[in-house]
Amino acid sequence: MSWTDERVELLKKMWGEGQSASQIAKELGGVTRNAVIGKVHRLGLSNRAGSGGAAKPAAQPKAKLAPKPKVEAKAKPAAQPAPKPAEASVPTAPRPMSPARRAIIPAGQPLPPQPSLNEIPAEALAKVSEVEKKAKKLSVMELTEKTCKWPVGDPATDDFWFCGLPSQPGKPYCEAHVGVAFQPMSSRRDRRR
Repeated sequence: MSWTDERVELLKKMWGEGQSASQIAKELGGVTRNAVIGKVHRLGLSNRAGSGGAAKPAAQPKAKLAPKPKVEAKAKPAAQPAPKPAEASVPTAPRPMSPARRAIIPAGQPLPPQPSLNEIPAEALAKVSEVEKKAKKLSVMELTEKTCKWPVGDPATDDFWFCGLPSQPGKPYCEAHVGVAFQPMSSRRDRRR
């Protein structure tokens, strides 16, 4: 379907008479209601008064609506207050960076000291040491949904690996590593004191 001059003129006439987009589409044939609405907007005919469906002459709505855009255009700039110079120039203090973001360690360099081992219960550490002796030492490409994804070592070295033992259902780690990773809140609070 193409918008010929005759079809556009019929659209303008029917739109001016107050016909709905559905009625116009039906009359034109081969065009949807949405296509009629799109063409009306592209032609600039969308400002039509009277939502009751009564037919009105095309000249009447244009005369009533012509002053409104001018009034609205003048009202918009006045409604927006200008920013105060004092507010715009108030300097804000830079946020302190978190310790993790302060230093980026290049590959191959030793990692900074890790959290103190006294934050992890001795039982859990002993279990982890035993488990890591039996670990499968998998690469990232060998991991599955059912393997423990606990990382061991420095990722920048060849000695880096993942535990690989069977993981607990619903957890990413084996039983020993779950004991280290997921600790009850009360025991963590007690160790800090």
